This record gives sequence, structure tokens and C-alpha cells, in this order.
Amino acid sequence: MIRKSIAAALACALSTATLAAEKLPESQRDSHWFNEAQASLQQAAEVEINNKRGAAKNVILFVGDGMGISTVTAARILAGQQQGLDGEEYQLSFEKMPFAGLIKTYNTNQQTPDSAGTATAMVTGVKTKAGFIGVGESVARGDCKASLEHPLTTALELAETRGKGTGIISTARITHATPASTYAKVPERDWEYSAPAGCRDIAAQLVEMNVGDGIDVIMGGGRRGFLPTSVTDLEGAAGKREDGRNLVSEWQKRYGENAVYIEDKSGFDKVNIKSTDKLLGLFQPSHMRYEADRDNDKAGEPSLSEMTAKGIELLKRGKEGYFLLVEGGRIDHGHHAGNAYNALHDAVEFAKAVQVAMDNTDAKDTLIIVTADHSHTFTIAGYPTRGNPILGKVIGNDERGEPRKTPDLASDGKPYTTVGYANGQGFADLGRETDSDNRRDTHTHPGRADISEVNTRNPGFFQEALVPTSGETHGGEDVGIWARGPGSQLLSGTHEQNYIFHVMAHAGGLLERK
Repeated sequence: MIRKSIAAALACALSTATLAAEKLPESQRDSHWFNEAQASLQQAAEVEINNKRGAAKNVILFVGDGMGISTVTAARILAGQQQGLDGEEYQLSFEKMPFAGLIKTYNTNQQTPDSAGTATAMVTGVKTKAGFIGVGESVARGDCKASLEHPLTTALELAETRGKGTGIISTARITHATPASTYAKVPERDWEYSAPAGCRDIAAQLVEMNVGDGIDVIMGGGRRGFLPTSVTDLEGAAGKREDGRNLVSEWQKRYGENAVYIEDKSGFDKVNIKSTDKLLGLFQPSHMRYEADRDNDKAGEPSLSEMTAKGIELLKRGKEGYFLLVEGGRIDHGHHAGNAYNALHDAVEFAKAVQVAMDNTDAKDTLIIVTADHSHTFTIAGYPTRGNPILGKVIGNDERGEPRKTPDLASDGKPYTTVGYANGQGFADLGRETDSDNRRDTHTHPGRADISEVNTRNPGFFQEALVPTSGETHGGEDVGIWARGPGSQLLSGTHEQNYIFHVMAHAGGLLERK
């Protein structure tokens, strides 16, 4: 009754708005901006809300590692420009979802967070310290013994106990912070293939997982953490395990003949979903390739969107539904390197993976959440004209509001790019000298490179940075969150990061007794 009343009120309001619009100037009524906004309002008013506990049979959590708001904006523009548009008006797949909000990302001991603590918050409902995976904040980092007394149960583990299918997909190592947060419990994220006596490393915990019947779909990088140093993989890289264990063999032995292990694109393409009960794909010794460089991989590897499609195809066979985490892990790495080209191209591919999930699921029974674990110091600045290449130099408008023919120049007489970083290896020593009154510094700018003849849209270009650091760092501001499906409206507004778990648990009925 209440929902019908709200719908009637909205219909009345829209009708009134239409009548009022008839009195507006023709230049306003005929504007495509005006009419497109009216259409968007109508579409938003028609969105159905399902707040019933347990209404989501399936839950998919997409995490764009390091995909802050500025990254989303720049990726949106890049994706649009790749299709011949100006770019600013474009929308990435997840931006079309009906509900959106903001997420606060700090760790319990850091204002600007790391991925281990943030991922743990998302999948356990509890904020914790930087570097912690699946462990509460009350212990010291690296304290093996104490960590065993403070484990945290994850959404994936809860899904396993309810007989649901489960999966983790990432372009980073599958033992890296975000994917590992779904199954591992360590007070030090670096224990990927070795750990102090009394604790198990992350890779071992994955293979030895004793909750439910184990994870059904595992795809990403990180092969080296599963192989002993005596074994060389198909790409010529040696394993990292010094305990002599071959965890790939152990995994295959545990799950039997219907468990499929793959290492390359050829093996990926040959997977028979109907006869595969468990799938383990480790496509690189370390992280998978950047999307823009993927075709150069020696053995070949699938894209994030291809892995997402395959993962959903396998998981949707289960009658009880599934929980799936998909990470675009290398967005973060592109930023850390100060290379916006790779970061943004990986973000565009991440959006394609979300579209695959949207196309292959039903919004009536599948909750899809898209967010980031943290931001970066990535900025969009200057006053570039509309449609200016997002990776290009700033070209502004003249006094008539029309695009100039040449790039704008900074106060040092040199051009600069639209996107850049607040810190990182792209720092140029500006140099300083004191004025005659010895009262202030004046910049002489001897160190900033002249990029007049440089193609800043080239894959190998690294943007300039303000502060010199060994690598560009995370940013501490809020990140966006977008959602579709049962319970998605609960993510509107600004929330703590651990709140995401509680929405997934509510919508998916993960905390209810079976």
C-alpha cells in the first residue's frame, strides 16, 4: 500500500512537472540536456525496491582496486572517447545502476588505508588494521599466535555454509590482499607463500579451506605461490615455496577428476563447464598483465570480462545460488607506477566485466555491488576544452569559448597534462631560490621536463607528480559505490566500508539459519 502511494505521488509530481515545463522558454524545452534529464527522472521513479531479507539468491561484489572517483571520471571519458564521443557524457556500465553512494575507507590505524584492511572490512563487516586479512584489530601486526585467537568469518565462508557456490576472480595474484580476504586469516598480508611456525600461509589456506566444500571458481595470477622452488612453470618461472609443497597437485588430488586446473588462454577456452565441478586458473607467476598489454603474454591469458563470464556460467548451475568476488586488481598497480594509461584502460575493462555480469544475471534475484577499496592521489586538473583527450595535454578555450590550437602553458612556459599525481616517481625537482628580502621561496622550475614534443597518450608515458615518493600512494577520500538488485537501495548515502558486508548478508540471507 505504501509503495503504491509513493508511486502515485511520483506520477503526480512528474505530471505537474510536465505541465510546468510547457511554460518554459523554447530554448529550455528544446534542450537535449533538459529532455534527457526528464527521461532519467522518469526512469528513476520507476525503479522497484526489494528490501526483503534473503531476496538475493546471488551476490556479486566487484572491487576496482584503487578506483577512486577521479579514476571513474577519467575512465568514463576514456571509454567514451574510444567510441568516438567527447567522453564526458558517457556512462560506464555500473554508473547506470539505480543506486549509488559513498564509502569511507580508513583502516582502524590509518587515515589513508591499505587494501588488506579495506577488503577485510567489506567481506567480514568489521574494520581492522592495515595489513590484516581476516583478523580483528586487537592484535599486533605480524603476531602469528595472537591472530589465531581473533579470526573473522567472511561472506564467502557464510555462503559456503549455506550450500551456495562461491568464486574469486582477480587480475592480481589470487593470494593478494583483496581476493585473499575472502578465505584467509593472517596478521600480515605478505605471508602469501610462507608464514611463521604455527601459522599457515595464504596459498596453503586456500587449498586447505575446510568450510563447505571449498571454493568453486578461482581465477587470477599468483602461480608462483602454489609451486615449490624446484618446479618451473610453462612460462619459465620458478615457484616460490621453500617448503617443497606443490599446492596445485594437492588441489587436484583433493577435488578429483572433475576439478580442472588451467594456466593459459588455450586451457581457459577449452574448459567444459558441464563437466567441471571446480576450476582453478593461475595465469601468471605473479600478477596478470595489464589489459592494454594482455596480448603480449607469452602463454596467453583471458581478460577480466572473459573470466567473469566463465565464472558466472559455472556458478549459476547451482540451485542454491552463489557468492562471487571480482577484482580489477591492476587499476591500483597502474596508479602506483604513476602510469594513468594502464590504470584507466584496466578500469575500462573492469566496467566491461560488470556489464557481463549485468547481462548474465537477473536484477530480481542477484545483488551486484560495484565499489573500490580505496582511492589514489590521481587528479584531473587544468581547464581543458570539452572532449580533450583525457590522457593528453591541456588545451583550453579562447576568449570566445572556442578550443585553442595549441596546449596551455604553465607558469614555467611548458605544457602540462590533464591528469597527474600528487606524489610518485614522476616528481621533477623544481629547485628553489630565496628572493632579495629572504622572505619567501620562488620556483625556478629547472627540473620539469618540456613535454611539447612528447606523446602523453602513449602507453609508456608516466604523468608528472608533485611530491617525490618511491611509488605513488593511496588516497584517503571516500570512494563510490553502485548497486543493482535486491537490497541495493540500502547502499544509498555515505557509509562505513564494513557496512557493505551487512547489506550483502541481509540481501543474501547469509546470517539466517538454513
